[in-house]
Amino acid sequence: MKKGNKYGVHRVIEPQGVLPQPANKLDNNMDELYDNEILIDVITLNVDSASFTQIKEQSGGDEEKIKEIMFDIVAKQGKHRNPVTGSGGMLLGRVEKIGSALEGKINLKVGDKIATLVSLSLTPLRIDKIKAIRKDVDQVDIEGKAILFESGIYAKIPDDMPEKLALSALDVAGAPAQTAKLVKPGDIVVIIGAGGKSGMLCCYEAKKRAGVTGKVIGITHSEKSTKRLQDLGFCDHVFPANATLPVAVMEKVAELTNGEMADITINNVNINDTEMTSILCTKDTGTVYFFSMATSFTKAALGAEGVGSDVTMIVGNGYTKGHAEITLELLRESKKLRDIFTELYA
Repeated sequence: MKKGNKYGVHRVIEPQGVLPQPANKLDNNMDELYDNEILIDVITLNVDSASFTQIKEQSGGDEEKIKEIMFDIVAKQGKHRNPVTGSGGMLLGRVEKIGSALEGKINLKVGDKIATLVSLSLTPLRIDKIKAIRKDVDQVDIEGKAILFESGIYAKIPDDMPEKLALSALDVAGAPAQTAKLVKPGDIVVIIGAGGKSGMLCCYEAKKRAGVTGKVIGITHSEKSTKRLQDLGFCDHVFPANATLPVAVMEKVAELTNGEMADITINNVNINDTEMTSILCTKDTGTVYFFSMATSFTKAALGAEGVGSDVTMIVGNGYTKGHAEITLELLRESKKLRDIFTELYA
């Protein structure tokens, strides 16, 4: 086997010298495996929410057009990086082959079912056939192959829950795990996009960490998600709002917090132009965690400057130590969470 680079630079076709994520094109030839790669027989692509929302809008919801768009992305780039959003997603598959340099050094064997915890935007991918599209949960069943680099992280699918249930939670594992690090007792926490997959996990984790002296406010986008979040009971207040209208949302949060505003604001939305809502809902000494892949650094940085806000802004790194274990444990810990995730995603 040929010797590969730890970070997968050997798979970059253009431009030479860059890492796989920003690269314009990767080598997705699966016939020859490098010594530090893992070949995966792909079962399901869990497309990033911002990416899949954009693809659905571009296709008008037509499944054949969705297939065309996805095939075209992979044909041009050798990976599934949405050219509009720049984001990817992650995948579920079985280990088909392990490179010679990794044999005996990793906790994997051929046949193990895993979820990759690195973005599809840096993962060499070949799609042979699209078998099914589940538009409501951003999942696409395929026949194809993918490569996990030596530096790539993954999680084995646990035995105590359905694979699609585990996949749906692992897709957003960074959000609740980062929430656990950020929220402390007594905090006021505002969660934008609280009725979605990452939002519900964050609401549960935030309330657990903020405790009885804290307050969790969930902002949703529809009557259905509002009712769902209210029924779960993780938030002290839930209200629907258009998160692209910052002043109106800020005024409602000010009312619910007696003008204190949020210590922590977590943005989980999959649409553009919600940066200023996050900033205005947060007190000057507070923190905004942008988990959303639709976030614009320019809009957030210049927007905060423009309103004289000194908030600390954190880019939504999808990885933090132990994030997979933390997130799966939430589904074991809360029957309400597990039941709603099973109903919606499994």
